[in-house]
Amino acid sequence: MSNTNKPGIAFWIIGIIALLWNGMGVYNYLIQAYQTEAYTSSITEDQMAFMESLPSWNTALFALAVFSGLIGTILMLMRKKSAVSLFILSFVTATIGQIYWLFGTNAVEVFSESMPYVMPIIIIVFCLFLVWYSRNQKAKGVLS
Repeated sequence: MSNTNKPGIAFWIIGIIALLWNGMGVYNYLIQAYQTEAYTSSITEDQMAFMESLPSWNTALFALAVFSGLIGTILMLMRKKSAVSLFILSFVTATIGQIYWLFGTNAVEVFSESMPYVMPIIIIVFCLFLVWYSRNQKAKGVLS
């Protein structure tokens, strides 16, 4: 059975935005994991000490969230319904990681000058949007 439901222009725009967003997430994970100059020069010593004190499971959640989001986006652009599962994985892991970041650590104090609540909320909302949107596209027959 072939899919005859063609995606509209909004699908491609959302897909490209999601690709850029998730690509930035992967980039941020990699510069943090490898502690590149771009990363270490952008944070204070206190922030570096805080980041190094995070448990390894939190880093694993970060990796799962960004890589499943990126692969999910690529699959969505390829119009594969398996993108939905990867977006759900990304949402769950990102949400757990961000809730821990905000309420299980002193990140709010350490990053107080950079509005520490804003990015975690944006991350969770965007992940939730991608779950909703991909499910919607699957229901419409765009993803098969």
